[in-house]
Amino acid sequence: MTAALPLSPTFNALPFPANTQRILALTFPHLPTDRIARKRWGLSWRSTGRLETPPLVCAGKFNNAMRLTALNERAEMIGLKPGQGVAEAKAICPTLDIVEEDPAADRKLLEAIADWCDRYTPLVAIDGKDGLFLDITGCAHLFGGEEALLEDVLIRISRLGLDVRGAISSAPGLSWAVARFEDSRVVPPEAMEEALAPLPVASLRLGEEIVAALQKMGLKQVGDLLVAPRAPLARRFGAQLLLRLDQAVGLVEEPISPRRPVAQLSAERRLAEPVQAEADLLELARQLAEALKPGLEARGVGGRSFELLLFRVDGAVFRIAAGASQPLREPGRVAKLFTERFTAIHDDLDVGYGFEIVRLNVLQHAAFDAMQGDFVGEGRQDSSLAAFVDRVAARLGPDCIQGFELRQSHIPERASRPVPAMHVLAAHRRTGSDHAGRGFFRSERPLRLFRTPELVETVAAEVPDGPPRQFRWRRVMHRVQRAEGPERLSAEWWLEEKEEPARDYFQIEDEEGHRFWLFRKGLYGRGGTGPDWYMHGVFA
Repeated sequence: MTAALPLSPTFNALPFPANTQRILALTFPHLPTDRIARKRWGLSWRSTGRLETPPLVCAGKFNNAMRLTALNERAEMIGLKPGQGVAEAKAICPTLDIVEEDPAADRKLLEAIADWCDRYTPLVAIDGKDGLFLDITGCAHLFGGEEALLEDVLIRISRLGLDVRGAISSAPGLSWAVARFEDSRVVPPEAMEEALAPLPVASLRLGEEIVAALQKMGLKQVGDLLVAPRAPLARRFGAQLLLRLDQAVGLVEEPISPRRPVAQLSAERRLAEPVQAEADLLELARQLAEALKPGLEARGVGGRSFELLLFRVDGAVFRIAAGASQPLREPGRVAKLFTERFTAIHDDLDVGYGFEIVRLNVLQHAAFDAMQGDFVGEGRQDSSLAAFVDRVAARLGPDCIQGFELRQSHIPERASRPVPAMHVLAAHRRTGSDHAGRGFFRSERPLRLFRTPELVETVAAEVPDGPPRQFRWRRVMHRVQRAEGPERLSAEWWLEEKEEPARDYFQIEDEEGHRFWLFRKGLYGRGGTGPDWYMHGVFA
């Protein structure tokens, strides 16, 4: 197998105090046109021919007029502006390359970049249409410090053919402002106001009307607001201005919302050389599961939901999820789950030039009860069943094997519902009840219960409430030899259909030995017409 760097320690993401947080903001000023250029000229177009490319813009319809929505660097150099009419832009540059905007494709690319950024921190949030927030609190030392981390991020993203700028500070608002209105840099915690003061008031993420009003009054830089009395500012421009100002200098905490759930436990391996073979990836998954085992044991839990992240060298990220019906710690069992998942997605996993980072996450865990098996071997049987269900579900999906979950209802078709077998086994483990876990019907219920009762064509029965003597069902006449019943069932009183007639169920055996479960809906002699009979199931 390819040489690999040592395993990174497992970590459990925990919130840090607000005054110690460090936020990296990334902005992509030419995301739509970069997306088109990457598709046309490849990932390396920016490093080879950025200035030689023709002017490229994206356009969309606004108020029944086609206007520019995004520009590349060459289009900006010739004086074009966002919001400008397409006809006017064509008059300025007849050779202008105009492409219709595609917000969905831009969003998809931004989400792919966010997935790529998971290599630095699991706390990644999308900011608007062209930005990301990364909470790198406690992560920078793994990459040589904040300066080295920022440089690594910018260089790697630039190699992917994207124009990117970034900034690190102790407040999301300040990082956002520096990334968009200054050169990429790191702002120390003690220099936040100093870094914010020379920036324009638009860097405070205010509405266009407030920015225009501030500029009209001569308040063009944030430093002008920092020294101005706060009460007049609040009366004139509202509380939003002061809130944004306090967020930018770190006086008011502004949390970011990660786009994906944070793993309970995680372990990763950064490879010296990319790997491509499926066997190598599975061996790495087993080693990562081995590294997670001490952390699970220390917490007294086992993993219920696992996620294997594969970071390809060209920036693509693959997420492979696998679940277990019972908490797992054994690395071999975890590796078998991903063996089945690889078998299921074999054709969809494009290894390309290989994967450079492999990470295993525990997304959900549950209490792990260590049980000693008995001489009969019942514990081993339960374990084998759970392992079988997990392997089949990993290959064919969680819904391929189903059990039943009992519900509080007297109506037979409502008394249970199908659920994935993984959930049934999990409920059995929690409750320790066979009845709650397996969800089988009572013994007097038919082996085969129809999902919808079938109307019986003709019935001859004793009046007023006796069992049937003969009936015709599915074009076959059946003569009743034995009958047992009735068993009256009715809907719950709190449901709307409580006015419907009750059901009288009969267990019927015909002359040929076939056994049926019929019910009568209503009674004879009421309403001028006889009741309806329905077939609801058959016995073995």
